[in-house]
Amino acid sequence: MLASFNRYAVYYAPPAGSDFARAGAAWLGWDSAEGVPVPHPELGVDLARITQTPRKYGLHGTLKPPMRLAVAPPTFLDAVETLSHRLAPVDLGKLRLCPIGSFLAVMPEMQPPALETLAARVLRGIDPFREALTPAEIQRRRASGLTARQDALLLEWGYPYVLEEFRFHVTLTGRLDTAQMQDAFRAADAWFRPVLTARHRLADLVVCGEDDIGRFHQVRRFALTG
Repeated sequence: MLASFNRYAVYYAPPAGSDFARAGAAWLGWDSAEGVPVPHPELGVDLARITQTPRKYGLHGTLKPPMRLAVAPPTFLDAVETLSHRLAPVDLGKLRLCPIGSFLAVMPEMQPPALETLAARVLRGIDPFREALTPAEIQRRRASGLTARQDALLLEWGYPYVLEEFRFHVTLTGRLDTAQMQDAFRAADAWFRPVLTARHRLADLVVCGEDDIGRFHQVRRFALTG
């Protein structure tokens, strides 16, 4: 099963069966823990359309973005497990809806410094197992428009939004225009409000794998015990 995945990522994902996990799976239409589609709720917006881009990833916050492995999958999983024993859980506090550019996401009310430290340690601990980007992949990233620093991070770490560029977020939509954003925000506020009023923790490293049709599945969850 492990060898059948094309890429692997290390994510935050709320515990399977939690209120946040269930609400997010229904919003996106994909449950990455179970590996099954989920019917969208009726919220007055075309969720199937506006969530098409993030659906394949499932509800997640990126710690190490999707990458091809330069090692066998069991070796990679062993490394993530070892790392999880060195890292402590992080209190994310309360979460809030927030437009980021042209898409809608959920973010901590304030990004904890401990979260930035954890993300940097995951980046450095996992990157040795990453296969290098191809020239075509580098050009695709550059096409989105990167600063000089982001370009340097891309070349060093395979992703431009790491270290000081890291902003933890859980993506809820693809690109939206102004009217779509307003409608999506209202729908998301109504749907997620009971979840966002609670405090949240990042207590696990969740390894996800990408199948042949581009959908991500939760492969293994490693509790942070450091």
